Amino acid sequence: MGNGAANSGQDKPRLLDQVRDKIRTKHYSIRTEDAYIHWIKKFILFHDKRHPSEMGTLEIETFLTYLAVERKCAASTQNQALSAVLFLYRDVLGIHHLPNLENITRATTPTRLPVVLNRSEIQGLFSKMHGIHLLMARLLYGSGMRLMELIRLRILDIDFERNEILVRNGKGNKDRVTILPSSLGNHLGDHLDDVRGVFDSDRRNGLPGVYLPFALERKYPNAPTEWRWQYMFPAKAISKDKRSGVIRRHHYGEQSLQRAIKHAADKAGIDKKVSPHTLRHSFATHLMENGYDIRTVQELLGHKDISTTQIYTHVLNRGGRGVLSPLEAI
Repeated sequence: MGNGAANSGQDKPRLLDQVRDKIRTKHYSIRTEDAYIHWIKKFILFHDKRHPSEMGTLEIETFLTYLAVERKCAASTQNQALSAVLFLYRDVLGIHHLPNLENITRATTPTRLPVVLNRSEIQGLFSKMHGIHLLMARLLYGSGMRLMELIRLRILDIDFERNEILVRNGKGNKDRVTILPSSLGNHLGDHLDDVRGVFDSDRRNGLPGVYLPFALERKYPNAPTEWRWQYMFPAKAISKDKRSGVIRRHHYGEQSLQRAIKHAADKAGIDKKVSPHTLRHSFATHLMENGYDIRTVQELLGHKDISTTQIYTHVLNRGGRGVLSPLEAI
């Protein structure tokens, strides 16, 4: 009986393995997987390694309140932890009858205006950048894409003739179309010549093809080694795929661009806190300054709710709320 019990325990996947399997079945991103695993571990450790099936609403509320009160986590962090724990109960353990979590002390969401660079600051920033980092930064500002949307671009997502970029699986798992600045056409063409050289070398060396999401690789088995599916900005070195263990060339590392933009802002003497997302904010604000209507900007940014886009009306380059001061008339 002892051996039978031991074998039974070995046959049953560990809880976190069950979480990973369910996440991958639902085609969530690797970032979501890492975040959910992190918070589920924290939740279990917080309650002295008790199995979640032995806990419920009270323990969830206690954990989330701890994050807000003791850890002073941001509202977005607390919400991510809540999503992870609810995923564990509902999707992995099959427990759907959790009462409303009404006794959680909610982390407050501070109201902050986005950091926006003026046009001279944009020029100053770009003057301190070069090479691929300059090209990527200009494309961020010129298209309004998020950092990871840029990083995950593939060759077939770029339409040079129509000056359009197809952003696949953006926030909310939605596709949208945004602007490809025509001024970057030649620069991107030269860049793709370099990428083609890397691609050809990888094929000669028998390197496995690029990662494809969801079931695309099964549906199109030759696609990973086709030119059109390659990343627009491939990594300089090959690495191991975290999920499959396959050694392949992934996309460019986002941290490298983040550091390059911060370093350039420091060198340019820009006192504002500058990140890749600052270029997206600047894109939206400058479009509205140029007279484009808010619905157009909303569509280009991929905002679900127009209230998210309206934040840029408060940072237009004409003083508070876009109003000219009466002092200007004196």
